Amino acid sequence: MTVFAAKWTIDEYHRMIAGGILSDRQVELLKGEIVEMPPEGEPHAYSSHEAGEYLMELLGKRATLRQAKPITLPNNSEPEPDIAIVQRLGRKYREHHPYPENIYWLIEYANSSLEKDLETKSQIYAEVGIPEYWVVNLKKLHLVVFREPLDGEYATKMTLTTGTIQPLSFSDISISVEKILNS
Repeated sequence: MTVFAAKWTIDEYHRMIAGGILSDRQVELLKGEIVEMPPEGEPHAYSSHEAGEYLMELLGKRATLRQAKPITLPNNSEPEPDIAIVQRLGRKYREHHPYPENIYWLIEYANSSLEKDLETKSQIYAEVGIPEYWVVNLKKLHLVVFREPLDGEYATKMTLTTGTIQPLSFSDISISVEKILNS
């Protein structure tokens, strides 16, 4: 006997949220599956918050920075990245979460969720064409940068521990890797 997991659409997921079914759980929708998110430890909360403050200073009014808020993707996914750098659409976000075409790049801080962030989420983000995705490995204190989505994967992957990086969407801005790592 073969067992199949039930897959959920984004609309069904939203109805569950509206109905309060998921109100006491930290979850996100990944490719139709409702996945529990581990609680944030102190290093995760501190580092993602500090990086968010730093990026807001650098980006100013050029982009909106959303921390731990959902994004809606066409592959039946509604993850909640730690930091999403998105277009400034103002009140439009009252009607919908950012779509892939609204997203400049995403950042996840990972400790216990490292495998999910490096593998599952990188594939989900590449599939929908998000141009850039960063994962901060809190265990080893390094930044993994994924770029150039191609055929459901990122063609480029690099690991940084020091120096600066220019995001693809804002190539005139130099970001300190150390400040993203908060090392």
